[in-house]
Amino acid sequence: MRIAPMIVRSLFSLLVFTALAAALSACSQSTEQGNVGVDKAQSKSEPAHQEGGADHADEGESEQRVVMDDAALAAAGIELQTLVPSQLSEELRAPGEVVDNAYGTSLITPRVESLVIRRHARIGDEVQAGAQLVTLSSVEVANAQADLRIAEEEWRRVSALGREAVSGRRIKEAKVALDRARATARAYGLSGSADGRSNGEFTLDAPHAGRLTEDDFVVGQRIEPGKTLFRLVDESTVWVDAKLPSESASHVKAGTPAVIISGGRRIAGTVMRNAHRTSEATRNATVRVEVPNPDDRLHSGDYVDVYFETTSSANVASQTATRLAVPTSALVQIDGETVVFRRDAKDNALLPVPVRTGEVIGDHTVIKEGLNAGDVVVVAGVFTVKSQMLKAQLGEGHGH
Repeated sequence: MRIAPMIVRSLFSLLVFTALAAALSACSQSTEQGNVGVDKAQSKSEPAHQEGGADHADEGESEQRVVMDDAALAAAGIELQTLVPSQLSEELRAPGEVVDNAYGTSLITPRVESLVIRRHARIGDEVQAGAQLVTLSSVEVANAQADLRIAEEEWRRVSALGREAVSGRRIKEAKVALDRARATARAYGLSGSADGRSNGEFTLDAPHAGRLTEDDFVVGQRIEPGKTLFRLVDESTVWVDAKLPSESASHVKAGTPAVIISGGRRIAGTVMRNAHRTSEATRNATVRVEVPNPDDRLHSGDYVDVYFETTSSANVASQTATRLAVPTSALVQIDGETVVFRRDAKDNALLPVPVRTGEVIGDHTVIKEGLNAGDVVVVAGVFTVKSQMLKAQLGEGHGH
């Protein structure tokens, strides 16, 4: 009776120990399996991440590439050319702006405070020398007219009496008074001889033939001395200010011929002076050209193209030195940069290459940086290539 309980307790202890051992073994296996799962997940995700980065880089580079075979290039009108250094001895081309010939321009202004009484001409009128332009009235002019009239009458009186009746001092005083009255009248823009009027009215006339290009007053307006009423311009000859890089402007000498292109028409001109100052902002210099304008084709503010013939020394230099240049039509703007499409020697893809340009000579532009001799570039159909590249970037095609 006493042995049975002991046996029961021993059996119970054995069962508890066995259960605890089984539980510990199961926990250890679960932990190992969990660690293995994490390692496998990491080993899978890391290669995937690296592969995705490589694809992204390849995609960004491919967006700039335009791949077209020879047949596609010919069908699109795209022409290629291998760059080689060449001698550029053609005319220098530069943008120019027409300005008024200052030697044939006059500002019509009163010399005394006055009031506008009537106008005789309007803006745009072509007038001859001596034509009446505007009539003004002034109190000071009235006084000057009166003084001149009195001085002339006094001079005539003493001159008629002669030295027998009038002293030499009186004659001299009358002559000085007349000269002073005439000088005052001329200073006010009057003729210097009395016309019988003392009402203060006077007329401003055209000093030379030309066209009235400015008209800034109304009848009844009070005008201060020096205010411009009309701008009179002789447009038979105009000036053209051309902008050239400083190194090119030094080759253009005064007296050499130049050609102005306006509306497809060629007009011969002559260089008045070469540049003596370079702009700090643009690093360009101004060359002034005098151009005959008998048919009134050129007007101030017009933009034109100017072609210069370089001097003999410049021609000799251009014959001995060669430079790398591309047709100006090969240049295109992309994202604010000037680029040229170059063909990749590996797969014949067309890539945009930023370049630094120099002067424009004839229809070519000098390339200072970005390209090398032997490069194959697009010289015709450049906008077609640009369009294909933009479509590839927008996902509308692959540049094929």
